[in-house]
Amino acid sequence: QVQLVESGGGLVQPGGSLRLSCAASGSIFSIYTMDYYRQPPGKQRELVAGITATGVTTYADSVKGRFTISRDNNAKNTVYLQMNNLKPEDTAVYYCNLGRPPRSRGQGTQVTVSS
Repeated sequence: QVQLVESGGGLVQPGGSLRLSCAASGSIFSIYTMDYYRQPPGKQRELVAGITATGVTTYADSVKGRFTISRDNNAKNTVYLQMNNLKPEDTAVYYCNLGRPPRSRGQGTQVTVSS
């Protein structure tokens, strides 16, 4: 089974930036769609952004123009979520998923946006 290891979360002020990373083990990473979900405190998990094997991206309306998802299918086997102009409502635990439906999920990383 492919393992996903997430990193890059933390505390940031409103208007700041963070970059999340999700590194996958194994050689099958490149054929799967990768998604980032988030779960705000007390709310349901929601899809934030996704990227297909060929690089087609989708975003939730709430993050369009602020977040960018990308992937490195070569040696790094990693998907990235660049988050700019962060808002307090972006506060959540962020998870990456491999495949639709998910074949594997990351452990989650906390993002807190607060002054």
